[in-house]
Amino acid sequence: MEEENLKKIIDLRHDLHRLAELSMHETNTKRRLMQFIRENTDFTVHDCGLWFWCRKDPEEETGRTPVAFRADMDALPMDEQLDIPYASETPGVSHKCGHDGHSAALAGLALELSGVKLMRPVVLIFQHAEEIGAGGKVCAQLISDLRIGEAYAFHNLSGYPQGSVVLRRGLTQPASKGLTVHFAGAQSHASYPEQGRNPAWAVADLVADIRELLVMPHRGMTLATIVGVRVGTGDFGVSAGDGEVRLTLRSESEAEMNELEREIRGKARQLGTRDGLDVNFTSVDEFPETRNADPALDRVAGCAGWLGLPVIYMDEMWRASEDFGWYLKRCPGAIFYLGNSVDYPPLHTGAYDFNDRILPAAVGMMKEIVKESSRT
Repeated sequence: MEEENLKKIIDLRHDLHRLAELSMHETNTKRRLMQFIRENTDFTVHDCGLWFWCRKDPEEETGRTPVAFRADMDALPMDEQLDIPYASETPGVSHKCGHDGHSAALAGLALELSGVKLMRPVVLIFQHAEEIGAGGKVCAQLISDLRIGEAYAFHNLSGYPQGSVVLRRGLTQPASKGLTVHFAGAQSHASYPEQGRNPAWAVADLVADIRELLVMPHRGMTLATIVGVRVGTGDFGVSAGDGEVRLTLRSESEAEMNELEREIRGKARQLGTRDGLDVNFTSVDEFPETRNADPALDRVAGCAGWLGLPVIYMDEMWRASEDFGWYLKRCPGAIFYLGNSVDYPPLHTGAYDFNDRILPAAVGMMKEIVKESSRT
């Protein structure tokens, strides 16, 4: 990668880090990225409100479908804990998953391809709201609208050698969703609990029932992780009148995850009927399975070889969910991972900051994929 371009995207990455914004609120982040693309590249920019995409076409019509690359741009609801010159200026929000680096790398690809003659169209998608699973499903419609032939993305990943290309065939990240079960009864004086309808027993029994459901046979890894339990107000004079169980469902199979959700909802309704409680459910943060296509993954591995980057195949999927799966439901493609280093701070922790040293590998891989996809 040209040194001047590398400096530009490192500076851009630091700007994005300062601007850190939560999912669905990436206004300034999007504006900064669009400005960078317009001022520094020959890609056209298309504003879609919460997100945007860019395109560059060959000088002559080739009849080839576009190849697309996606980067996410949202941050996390975490305080900045690092003493760095480009620390987040948004209270309670910081880039602790590296989406600032993903977006800077994609902008770097636009830089590297500017002034270059292309053999097929290239589309760059700057996506909002990956952390809550809301962006990918919306942006993936572009795959159909533009008749995109292949789609790629990368994610940085700690625990692997710096600059290594980490791959997994087939299922690489699982489906997941957040589920809240809410029980509504009636409060009463704590000395007369029989005059109210306390949901504590239903909440306790549901937690126990979920544990039993998980020991039943499942097709591959299936989890229901309790992330929160609440009953009443904690006032010693009041028998609780409402309660909830919050959990994250996660599975190798969307069908298996949805079946587990149906079973949990059924158990909750039975307990509500037993104890005279109203039962309501809320589902959020829905992510699909993310499955790589073998030909696309082979292309990624081949490009890593041309660049001299080590390739590591994962024995097990990465358990974190990723909404790039929505794109891969519409066209072939792959997501690959770039190692931060073996002992690098994990994602979603206070000590983490995107490793700028892997930016050349990220841009180089995407640029090589453009070249290789144009030859076939």
